[in-house]
Amino acid sequence: MRKKWGVALSVVLLLSSIVSACGTKSTETTKVRIGEVTRSLFYAPQYVALSQGFFKDEGLDVELTTTPGGDKTMTALLSNAIDVALVGSETSIYVSQQGSDDPVINFAQLTQTDGTFLVARKKVDQFDWNSLKGSVFLGQRKGGMPQMAGEFTLKKHNIDPQKDLQLIQNIDFANIASAYSSGTGEYVQLFEPQASIVEKEGKGFVLASFGVESGHLPYTVFMTKQSFIKQNPGTVQKFTNAIQRAQLWVAAKSVDEITNAVLPYFKDIDVEIVKSVVKRYKDQGSFATDGIVDEQEWNNLLDVMTSAGELKEKVAWKTLVNNTFAEKAKSTVKP
Repeated sequence: MRKKWGVALSVVLLLSSIVSACGTKSTETTKVRIGEVTRSLFYAPQYVALSQGFFKDEGLDVELTTTPGGDKTMTALLSNAIDVALVGSETSIYVSQQGSDDPVINFAQLTQTDGTFLVARKKVDQFDWNSLKGSVFLGQRKGGMPQMAGEFTLKKHNIDPQKDLQLIQNIDFANIASAYSSGTGEYVQLFEPQASIVEKEGKGFVLASFGVESGHLPYTVFMTKQSFIKQNPGTVQKFTNAIQRAQLWVAAKSVDEITNAVLPYFKDIDVEIVKSVVKRYKDQGSFATDGIVDEQEWNNLLDVMTSAGELKEKVAWKTLVNNTFAEKAKSTVKP
């Protein structure tokens, strides 16, 4: 009899431990350090993943740092100061061109177009790109994606940036909008929210989108070193899952809802400006709906870089892109 009671008690204890384990959610988290190239509403899905707790739901403790400039962001990644970089795909190509035993791999796309706009002093009802010829044009930094996408668009409209424009591109990124507002240039290539702010102040008007004109590109992508992926595939998958969930959330929600979700990261910007920016990027399809970097987008990027004279040799899509995590996230993550 005593033996039977012992067996019964063991079964009860075993079942209790199973039930207890099933009902307890693990509190263990993995820290991931992101370095973003700039703080921008262009990256709205990233801030949604943070504010809505999508990273936390995946068991990730994300630390976000702004590392201004692609060169600084890539230096931080290569020196292990950060784990993941949010920056333009061209930076991974620059690293590859310099030679690397541990290449930087693009694993989750966040934005799929350029994020800049053509702004003019006067409002034009029927804009003609030819009107830029002979003008003073305030452009972006040479070698960066905004400038390359801008030049690619201008050439598409038969404008040679070096010959047909008085091109200014020696002003720091942070000072371009203020330089234009102070009177420099007839036209300027601006990111948001600067474009909307200039419009609100009556100092300029948006005439065209370089994002629409230059087509789909792996413009801003989460990337990391190949060694990090090999050592932490589970973490990379969880990270990509959180981003996919945020991308679906942004695609489904209204401009007001997205604005409320990202506002904690843009406390110094007027709410109406934030709404204007979110709407502009959402309407033109700048926010990617999944993290997959497809081959056509990659080849378009190579064409843009070749046109700008910044590509020594073409780097194959499969060499610096790993879509495994994004593909799995797309097939498994639900809104």
